[in-house]
Amino acid sequence: MSQFCHLHCHTSYSLLDGAARIDTLVNKASGLGMKALGITDHGNLYGVPEFYFTAKEAGLTPVIGCEFYLCDSSMEARKDAVRYHQVLWAKSEEGYRNLIALSSKSFVEGFYYKPRIDFDTLASHSEGLVATTCCLQGQVPQLVVGDRVPEARALLERYREVFGDDYYIELQNHGIADQEKLNATLVEWAQELNVPVVATNDVHYVARADHEAQDILLCLQTGKDLKDPLRMRFEGDEFYLKNAEEMAHAMRFLPERLRHQAMESSLEIAEKCRFDLSTGKLLMPHYPLPPQFDADMDAYLRHLVFEGAGRRWDDVGPDVEARLNHELGIIETMGYAGYFLIVQDFTTQARKMDVSVGPARGSAAGSAVAYCLGITNVDPLKYDLLFERFLNPERVSMPDIDIDFDDRGRSKVIKYVVRKYGRENVCQIITFGSMGPKTAIRDVARVLGIPLSETNRIAKLIPEGPKVTLESAFNEVKEFDALRKDPREEIRKLLQHAQVLEGSARHTSVHAAGVIIAPGRVRDYIPVAMAKTKDTKRREALISQYDGTWVERFGLLKMDLLGLATLTILNDACDNYQASHGEALDLDAIPLDDEKTFEVFQRGDTTGVFQFESNGMRRWLTELKPTSLDDLIAMNALFRPGPMDLIPSYIKRKQGREKPEYLHPLLEPVLERTYGIPVYQEQVMQMAQVMGGYSLGAADILRRAMGKKKKAEMAKQRAIFVEGAKERGVGSRIADAVFDQMEKFAGYGFNKGHSTAYSLLAYQTAYLKANHTPEFMA
Repeated sequence: MSQFCHLHCHTSYSLLDGAARIDTLVNKASGLGMKALGITDHGNLYGVPEFYFTAKEAGLTPVIGCEFYLCDSSMEARKDAVRYHQVLWAKSEEGYRNLIALSSKSFVEGFYYKPRIDFDTLASHSEGLVATTCCLQGQVPQLVVGDRVPEARALLERYREVFGDDYYIELQNHGIADQEKLNATLVEWAQELNVPVVATNDVHYVARADHEAQDILLCLQTGKDLKDPLRMRFEGDEFYLKNAEEMAHAMRFLPERLRHQAMESSLEIAEKCRFDLSTGKLLMPHYPLPPQFDADMDAYLRHLVFEGAGRRWDDVGPDVEARLNHELGIIETMGYAGYFLIVQDFTTQARKMDVSVGPARGSAAGSAVAYCLGITNVDPLKYDLLFERFLNPERVSMPDIDIDFDDRGRSKVIKYVVRKYGRENVCQIITFGSMGPKTAIRDVARVLGIPLSETNRIAKLIPEGPKVTLESAFNEVKEFDALRKDPREEIRKLLQHAQVLEGSARHTSVHAAGVIIAPGRVRDYIPVAMAKTKDTKRREALISQYDGTWVERFGLLKMDLLGLATLTILNDACDNYQASHGEALDLDAIPLDDEKTFEVFQRGDTTGVFQFESNGMRRWLTELKPTSLDDLIAMNALFRPGPMDLIPSYIKRKQGREKPEYLHPLLEPVLERTYGIPVYQEQVMQMAQVMGGYSLGAADILRRAMGKKKKAEMAKQRAIFVEGAKERGVGSRIADAVFDQMEKFAGYGFNKGHSTAYSLLAYQTAYLKANHTPEFMA
């Protein structure tokens, strides 16, 4: 086991100043036998969640830190462009909260070219933090190198007063002349003042050979060409993840006792910084309740749901009541009443502000509670949609209701949410633009000066697709792989450097729809930053420093408030109708069996009809001759890679030219509406329920496992299914065949709730086109 660990590491989240991807960095440290690893990205905490969980999975202690930018004057003054570096690591939950506070302040209050803090702000948030003199760009080192040694020593003493035993003299040796000068003074102070020393390497890339890739990143950051003699560059090739022996060699200038202490201090700091991040706890915003409900959210939700049920159904019979009680029971057990109340509040308010709200998106259409609250406009009982596909009591996860608003009115809804819950309690979500394989090729080629025509030729050899990597392209395309042995050195280097940089975070942007609503200031839970917006009245928006996946893992409520142009078109068409006819047109009240509307689909005359416009879809529609919303829902689900092969059979069975087949009579009620063909994920769940005896929650877990194709899990689930089928009088041969069918369709079965909601929107579009053509086409 290594007697040293790296604490001063920059990952690709240092944004064009770190060529080390987190997975590669962690794997290298683990392979070297290190016990811990630190992260100190420049000025931000973007990579902390990915780093923390990746290091944990690899068995390393994650040391969470940041290399802040520190200014001489007040950080709120926009005049001081001089910035020093200051490394801080969190040794406790309190320290982590202070890192968050400092990072948030640096962006929100101190941003000037870079996010900055000042000494006083640092001192007021120093509890639970470990600090060092930092690298050559630290404030103390810069004073030493600038021959202002007395000032440097006085400043070091100030830092010691703030951090006490958690302040270290940081020693680095990258073969730079200024470092030799600095280290001589720092070593003298360490011995004289009895300040502990720690050895670090300023890691910006994983292997020594990656130093050229790091150089290319700096060129991308500064917009320079690699051959530019005046460009910013690193001195030497020593900024990589060295092993313990290489680090001991780098510290050879130290007396033996100090050298041993410097190496051991890295482990001492890592041990100080051993703590677990708090995740999984639900951080629900505070929803204000009417006084008569005495802070009982579940009771208020139940009241609103049954009040809404009376409006949705003429007769709230035993079946409806049972379904609502079932859903409300799960919501109460999982603690999500507040979530539903918040969503119904802003969807209700949106309608009051004349903002169109979509019927539903995703699996939320399976919730009768959401239907009663007016969150969705799809009756889940009518379309046989499953609540457990949306919210599974056997797999704890945040509910996820994505809401479509007309794209002109979406900003009104966001402003309402901000006003209701507080400007600092609501923020948008960051996203990271990363270097895909083609982007990496083009970026590196530009810096290397490779002609654009040659760059385009090489980039076009890489296949399209979401999971394509340079490695997979080498394996799949012989001509592309052959370039690795190209006689031209610049082409070989292009591929080598592109592979190092592929997947690196390149820039940040704002998620198109994601919004966080927190129970207090967002920055009290996760770090925040500021981003430019397209809204000219509000040039900057508060955004999270963690992306949507991690935000949810930390328990914060994330909602997608999406803008949909189709809703704006429908809105305008209805306004046109009212202007022409002097009366309102309610699209939620139109008949769903209108012959003229289905003739639009049967003719394939679907230009301008949401989701049904493509040439391929129009061709299938003319063959299918749909006569019901069920047909549109099925076509919407089938018309995508994988299930598309089933369309001819579906058409033949609908038209009576092919007989529906069922592997067992138990499956007929489940598959009858799709003529014996499993089309939807919900059907796979129901098949597991009726034949295997699964609860719908367990069936949803089975469906997910089938989609991931894990062999060991599938063998276990098959045995459970066959045993359950046996209890229902089904032999193992039939049970195995049904399991095989489920496994096949689970891989590409579509979410029926989503398909139903969007098919309903498509029907409304076609209804306007068929019945109110001038108003729609205008």
